[in-house]
Amino acid sequence: MPIDFDAIRAKLNKLSGNNRNRNTMWRPTEGEEHTVRLISFPDNDGQPFKELWFYYNIPNQRGLLAPYQFGDKDPIQELITKLREDGAKESYELAKKLYPSMRCYAAVIVRGEEDKGVQIWSFGKTVYQTLLNYMLDEDYGDITDPKDGFDIKVNCNKRPGQQYAMTEVRPRPRSTALSKNSKKTKEWMDSIPNPTEMFSCKSYEELSGIINNWLNGDDQEDTGTERSSSSSKNENKETKAYSDIDDAFADLMED
Repeated sequence: MPIDFDAIRAKLNKLSGNNRNRNTMWRPTEGEEHTVRLISFPDNDGQPFKELWFYYNIPNQRGLLAPYQFGDKDPIQELITKLREDGAKESYELAKKLYPSMRCYAAVIVRGEEDKGVQIWSFGKTVYQTLLNYMLDEDYGDITDPKDGFDIKVNCNKRPGQQYAMTEVRPRPRSTALSKNSKKTKEWMDSIPNPTEMFSCKSYEELSGIINNWLNGDDQEDTGTERSSSSSKNENKETKAYSDIDDAFADLMED
């Protein structure tokens, strides 16, 4: 098999910390209206967006990428299975606490920020379902189509009495091209970041140690999911209280 030099460059960038994670991630600003254009991920089993699952309820962990979703051995998933098989109420409650949470990722061009190229937007289940429902609506169809798709209005607001800000999305009424410049369209389509490469799983042994320490009451603070841009300044970062899940995941992606 010939050497894959692109893969070697990507690996070197990870080891060196020379990645674009921080610049690539986008999130809406609370109280402002944004317009974005969604781009479907290539080679994604016909799905426009990517799902990633994280263990997010283990104390002192800011998010642990679940290995089982990639077909790898996963000690936390093994524990969940054993707890469910146990049948006791306490075991069931602990299993529920350990269940992973899904985050969805979309490739976007943010209107007004086209100079930044393709960015990655992370959102939760509600926004995910809303976007998929629009795609099944015959008035819209494939909102990600580069020629006949639709720009999306994004609003993130915290209503009176609500603890968390809510993100609302809706397509603009008329379809438009991703770009009037076909060369720019191709450039964007050929440079879509892969969210999966922004995170790396801890090993089976590392996850086993984390879960065993927690069960034994020996919690040790950890920076959470290993990222390709991990740096020493995060190793002693204190656990934070976040106003919403997006704040937590934005922190997870910080250098």
